[in-house]
Amino acid sequence: MNETLPAGETIRVDIWSDIACPWCYLGKHRFDAAVRAFREQHPGVAVEVESHSFELAPDTPLDFSGSEIDFLVRHKGMPAAQVEQMLGQMTELGATEDVEFRFRDVKHANTQRAHRVLHLARDRGVQAEVQERLFRAYFAEGENMSDADALARLGAEAGLDADEVRAALDDEAYGEAVQRDIVRARQLGITGVPFFLLDGQYGVSGAQSAEAFANVFDQVLGFQRGDAPAGTV
Repeated sequence: MNETLPAGETIRVDIWSDIACPWCYLGKHRFDAAVRAFREQHPGVAVEVESHSFELAPDTPLDFSGSEIDFLVRHKGMPAAQVEQMLGQMTELGATEDVEFRFRDVKHANTQRAHRVLHLARDRGVQAEVQERLFRAYFAEGENMSDADALARLGAEAGLDADEVRAALDDEAYGEAVQRDIVRARQLGITGVPFFLLDGQYGVSGAQSAEAFANVFDQVLGFQRGDAPAGTV
């Protein structure tokens, strides 16, 4: 959703998320629905969105082999019954909002490479499309987010050049961009994702409902216009 914007009023939203975060996937769908509704109500106001990198499990071995369930049970030490219940609830919640989770098919992976692809996608103006494709591939199609061939193919499906994707995986400039996002998140005190920062000063944490996001947009627009006192939304 990183796009060329018309002159006039603009709300900027910076979002920190991770491809391996189910709440981030659900939150993206809710947020996108809120943006569509807000644009219908305020056609003259642009919403500029940029996604930023956050790694929920940077300690995931690059060669980890197993499902999301395996990772949480074996690597994180969570009780299997608790994991099954938690992921079952997440699956049901996603189904109510057309977000498919197939956790038994998920190949849990270190997402560093996927984040590099998202930075390339930002530079090419297709970040939202690529992010959506990677979310769906990870949570519903069993794709490996650390596999170069898979990332090149998925990136190409969403508007990137496959050769550019492969090059980005070894480009340290993109690796540094990922780390800058993570450092900035730490400076802002972000400890969990998704996290939304509007106009650089109003923070919203978690996968809020579409209605809640729409209300926040209205408040921020009011702050910009001087219709409401500035403060924390």
